[in-house]
Amino acid sequence: MSQSSPCLWTRLPQSSRAPCDRYKHACCSRDGNVYILGGRNSSGLRDFWRYSVVCNEWTELNCTSEAAPEELEEHSMVAHEGFLYVFGGVLDSAYTRWRCPLWVFDCAQQKWVTSPAQVQRDSQCTQAPTNRKAHSAVVVGSAMLLYGGYVDMKGSSQDFWSLDFDTMAWSLLSGSQQGSLGPGPRHSHSAVACQSCMFLFGGLKGLREQRDFWKWNSTSFTWSSLKTRSGPSKLMGHSAVAYKDSMLIFGGGESQNSPKNCLWRYNFTTQGWGQVATLPGCNPPDKIHHCCAGLGPSYKSNTSSPCSSSGLQPGLLGGKLKPFKNKCFPAPLTFLGSEGAIELDTFSPDRCYRSKTLTRPSNLDHSTEGLMGTDAQQIGNCLTFENKTLKSQWSRTEELLDEEDEDVAQHLPDLLLVFGGRPCTLHGPISIWHMTLTDF
Repeated sequence: MSQSSPCLWTRLPQSSRAPCDRYKHACCSRDGNVYILGGRNSSGLRDFWRYSVVCNEWTELNCTSEAAPEELEEHSMVAHEGFLYVFGGVLDSAYTRWRCPLWVFDCAQQKWVTSPAQVQRDSQCTQAPTNRKAHSAVVVGSAMLLYGGYVDMKGSSQDFWSLDFDTMAWSLLSGSQQGSLGPGPRHSHSAVACQSCMFLFGGLKGLREQRDFWKWNSTSFTWSSLKTRSGPSKLMGHSAVAYKDSMLIFGGGESQNSPKNCLWRYNFTTQGWGQVATLPGCNPPDKIHHCCAGLGPSYKSNTSSPCSSSGLQPGLLGGKLKPFKNKCFPAPLTFLGSEGAIELDTFSPDRCYRSKTLTRPSNLDHSTEGLMGTDAQQIGNCLTFENKTLKSQWSRTEELLDEEDEDVAQHLPDLLLVFGGRPCTLHGPISIWHMTLTDF
């Protein structure tokens, strides 16, 4: 496969109004926001946060209602049609087998709601997976596929479950039996969904780290092993996202005490691995048991069809020019001021989208923000990405930006964000690193 251009990592400074740093938490993205739930710091955490990427702003959400989960770690969280689905991660090994560890959050009402699957399980009317940790969960079509995990007293599991979002009924998929073709017992692995398939990499089989790669076809209900000569080494505690026609894997390690900061890309079309290079001077930290989230139009894929962007022409959104373009250079560079240069500016920690007037920011700290260009522009206090070649066509720029935050978020470039992970700080805010994907 062809090599991608070097990537540019930047740490986003956080205000005091932010969740504490953590690991073994869960996150997922929806409508320009990232939701973070639970995990560990010096002890278990029971908090729930929403992060606005556009405004670099955190909002703490309620996690104390009767329908909300308790303290969780190494759980999963996925989004589907306005709801977040959280599974597993309960700390108490004595957790009753008559209760399904599934929680549902209504994004529109911003509250936890009682899950029909929970009611069914509580009434002992149906089978469902038991509590587990370090499993994987992905959304394929209108179902959540849940694989493996660590089950107390039993160790690594190879259970493979499907939750139908339409009926909220669980079913045990074929391929879960002992001796059948498939990944086998597995936990602390990664998985993504694309092209009606689930792709699973690495993790632990019992106490042994793995680097095998598997594909589940939801049409034929079969597993197949993907053999490649190159690719990541043995990994556990890593994180993965699906981006365009690729699977991106970040971090993890061969053991709890050997985290890495490598970014790998598997191209579904060429069926090959490549390590994504990092521009000098902007290396992200080594991380394990972190979370990754992808935002931008190329992440809005339909899992029933090949991974693709939202179907809009490059540079357009509903026929409008995008105020962002997905290219970047590290600053300061002398050619940033030349015509056609495209630069990346990080988001300000202050609130944004309070003014329609574009103004030039002042008193920018290059050492802190890391990527401020000479022509950075600002909406209120929020820095934007600018494609200078489109300047002459922006006769009515304010019309492009006169939208709600969630609509503006659709204009974001394609970002990969890394939240928390070990090693972490005991008393500081959660660490966030972002990377703008270029020439993928």
